[in-house]
Order: sequence, then C-alpha cells, then structure tokens
Amino acid sequence: MNALMYHDVVASGEDDSSGFPGRDAALYKITPDTFAAHLDAIQGDVIVTFDDGGRSACAAADLLEARGRIGHFFVTTNYIGTRGFLTDGEIRELAQRGHVVGSHSCSHPLRMGHCSSSQLLDEWSRSRAILSEIVGADVDVASVPGGDFAPQVAEAAARAGITRLFTSEPTGDARHAFGLMLIGRFAIQRWTTAETAAALAAGAWLPCARQAVLWNTKKMTKRLGGERYLQIRKLLLGHGDEVQWGDHRDQGSGVGD
Repeated sequence: MNALMYHDVVASGEDDSSGFPGRDAALYKITPDTFAAHLDAIQGDVIVTFDDGGRSACAAADLLEARGRIGHFFVTTNYIGTRGFLTDGEIRELAQRGHVVGSHSCSHPLRMGHCSSSQLLDEWSRSRAILSEIVGADVDVASVPGGDFAPQVAEAAARAGITRLFTSEPTGDARHAFGLMLIGRFAIQRWTTAETAAALAAGAWLPCARQAVLWNTKKMTKRLGGERYLQIRKLLLGHGDEVQWGDHRDQGSGVGD
C-alpha cells in the first residue's frame, strides 16, 4: 500500500493560514477543491499523511471522512497552539474521530539526519510523550521532518518507542530497521493533479519513477552542498520560510522550518 505525503489544505491566497509560512512551505499546500479531487480520483487503499500539524488538518479530516478514509496527522509539538497550528483540543478531536496522530519531532530540524544522537532521542521522546498525553493513548508512529533521513534518525526513533516511521523517500516498499518499520511516501505539491495523485497511490511506474529520480538528485545536491545548499535555497525562495512563531512548550529548543 502506497503512502501520500500532504501538508496543508488551504484556500487560494491563504497559504500562511495553516502550518509553516513562506514560499517554500507554500509549494506543498493545496486547496480544498484540489484535495477533494485527489480523493475522488484515488482508487483502493492508500495511506494519506499530513506533516507539520497545521490547523487545516481538521478541514482535511472532514474531506477524508466524507469518503470513508482516515488520515495520519504528524504534529510538530513545539508549535502546538501557536499561530497556524493545531491546539491540544483539535489534536485530541482528530484522534477521537479515528484518525492517526503521530510525531513530526519537537522542533522540525531542517537537517535532522545531521543532529546528534542525544538531540534525536530528545526530539522523538519528548514529542511522543506530549502527544500521548494529549490523546490519552500511546503514540508510536512518526514521520521524519525535512526529508533528511539517516540511519541514526531511525535508531533514535526506535529507542524512543516509535514502531512505524514514515520518510520522504518516494517508494512503496516498506522495510524494517532497528526494530521499526520504515515507510516511504510520495510527495504531493500544489501543482499535483488528481490524475497524478491517483497514479502515485496506485504505484504507477512512470510518476513513481519520476519522483524517485528527482528525490535522489535533490538528496545528492544536499549532501554535496551541505550548508551552502541551504543558503542558496533561502536566497532563491526568500526568507519567509524562516519566520518563527513562539514555542510555548520549550523555549530552549531550536526551531527549524
């Protein structure tokens, strides 16, 4: 079963109303009409995931439920209750409605694969504890922020009690490592058509292969460019993606995009 990676469902022109602000984040935000068209086009089983924990999750849940589907909503816990993000009550409501709530780390590091082992364990352990307390049940599923995956990310997640970890690798093949299951996802962006979303969900060779080629090229560019890649990216996209809202849960945490 393939998994699709969404972020926010917002009205046209209201990109910053849910989730992280800025041009970079806006590339992954779609309108309610587009999301509805995707769901209507998708046939069979598919895992529909949402990263970041933006407030539009509630509207997305309505559209999913109208079609008999559930979503996986991965929440960046440092941002809970801040502008554009879900509140404790909304997260609890999503879980009560039958949706899956999971961790998207505490601070959303831009390069999670480059974090220290202690920071990785802290990101997964604290976010999991916060969400478990909110929903009143054990939260053992998560997704990797920023698409920056490395073996130590999975190892720390397993040590923190995560049993299923979604990545940004565009593959339909799940694999096991460090005692947890790693699940790839196909990214949905603002220009993704309903036809393409349905093809990705079905595992059609050409659109899946295209994403794999682009993802591996970007991965290599990041690896070779390092910090310079991030600097060039910010120059090209502008600095809107660096806007940070206050973190009321842990003022000491570094907050990423």
